[in-house]
Parts: sequence; structure tokens; C-alpha cells
Amino acid sequence: MRILFVCTANKLRSPTAEDVFRDTPGIEVISAGTDSEAPRPLTKELVASADMIFAMETHHRERIRKKFKQRPPDNRIITLHIPDEYERGDPELVRLLKRKIEPRLTHPADR
Repeated sequence: MRILFVCTANKLRSPTAEDVFRDTPGIEVISAGTDSEAPRPLTKELVASADMIFAMETHHRERIRKKFKQRPPDNRIITLHIPDEYERGDPELVRLLKRKIEPRLTHPADR
């Protein structure tokens, strides 16, 4: 399964999620930003290749839904509701990511 993590700048939240879940068996992870100046900007190829997308905020999810026709079904674009107030690798951010994402990776029926 290929998972895409999305935030705005692809510098703090989504790269942290990529770091946290990088070694999870059975999944491939990548992160991207909605800002065109992000180190890895969100592209139609990234969106189309994702089986599941975790958006940090509602506006990221809506941008994906409106801009990219080739995307996972809406129930596979999950909003995490994690505001842009954490540094990369912040222990609180890591805890939030694990709490919100791990259940969706271990309970396939919930996907």
C-alpha cells in the first residue's frame, strides 16, 4: 500500500509523518506539500499513485479533491486535523500522528 502525507510546505508535519511510518511493513510512504515552492510539491502523479492520503488539515483535503481527478476515493483521503504549530520531529507531533494513523493501518476494515 502506498500512503501519501500532505501538508502545506512539506517541511514539518508531512515529512515527520514520512519519517515515523517509513519502516512500517507493507506500506510505502511519501510526503508532499500543496505549496508549489515545497521541497516535494504535490503532483498529479503522486496523488494518482497513492492508495491512501493523509491530509494534515481540511484545506489540504479539499485542494486534493478539487484539483486532482485521479485520486483515491474520498473515504481514502483522511483529514488528521493537525494544525501547523509543530516543528519537524516534535515528540507531541509524533504522538499525534501515531494516535491518528496507526489504527487505520492495523484495522483494514476501517479503511
